[in-house]
Amino acid sequence: METVLITDGLAVFAKRACPACTLIEPLMRDVAGRLPHFRIVSQDDPRFPAGVERVVDDRELDHSYLNNIEFTPTLIRFEAGREAERVVGWDRDGWRRLTGIADLGAALPAFQPG
Repeated sequence: METVLITDGLAVFAKRACPACTLIEPLMRDVAGRLPHFRIVSQDDPRFPAGVERVVDDRELDHSYLNNIEFTPTLIRFEAGREAERVVGWDRDGWRRLTGIADLGAALPAFQPG
């Protein structure tokens, strides 16, 4: 098992049983379609979110443990194989900053805790 999912890019740790994660499910699909270096790490269902090919199955929570994930969703930006920044929960400003997508989540509430 690899300890870092991606060398450079973004990974979001999510699960279907998380209300904030289901709120942003369409957004995760959108980001996955826009950014080639975006991975979704699903803690409870490798088919979540639906319609996304790059989902990492983390039902054993190995990746979550190695990345110190306490809450979902957690978005992490990796640079040169190391964590550079993270946003816990749905925080529109934080997600926009990390993804570089200025209009991300415009129809969603500004914040939803994980």
